[in-house]
Amino acid sequence: MADQREMILASACDLYLANGLDGFSMRKLAKEVGITAPAIYRHYDGREAVLADVVRHAHRTFIATIYRALEAPTALERMISAAQGYLDFALEQPRWFMIMFSGPERLGMKSLPEDIDSMGCAIHQFWMDRVTECMRAGILKEGDPTEISMTMWAHAHGMVQLFHQGSLGTDPDRFRELFRESGVRMWIGIATREFAEQLSEGGPGVSIGFGSSIELQSSS
Repeated sequence: MADQREMILASACDLYLANGLDGFSMRKLAKEVGITAPAIYRHYDGREAVLADVVRHAHRTFIATIYRALEAPTALERMISAAQGYLDFALEQPRWFMIMFSGPERLGMKSLPEDIDSMGCAIHQFWMDRVTECMRAGILKEGDPTEISMTMWAHAHGMVQLFHQGSLGTDPDRFRELFRESGVRMWIGIATREFAEQLSEGGPGVSIGFGSSIELQSSS
């Protein structure tokens, strides 16, 4: 049953992304999965419930990916590990990435279920915590964590969206390099003077390379 549910969610996500809400129906979903419509209804009572569970699954997968960053020992390493998780998720799980950012109205809902909304809030808080501890460690300038995390997220999300639509090529490895280079330029603008100078000079261990080793000593 669990395997069938996973298949339903993956097929539902693909069907929605390919055809939009108007092209999504329980009958079409059953055909995609290779089962009967009544079998679909044993899992879900309608289209909205299916799509809500798709978004729920996407959020859970994303959270599991970025929360691994909490195992890193320092503030800087946690931030870079979280950014690496974000990029990996966006490139390796594109269907879940795209469905996460489909607003409820586009999914035929007035609002997202409360548990999904709570996960969204937890993700937002996670990024603010990474920003806050980088400020305390002298890596980022003092400021409003909400505004700074929004700036960082807008930069990362915008680049990923451009890549997914083909505007930045189709080579994931080349995009990772573009993402790194652009990330360094963005970081220079929000970093403390000392850290910005190290970034500009390209000193050992200070590249925001999303996966490169980190030698800069910072407080946890």
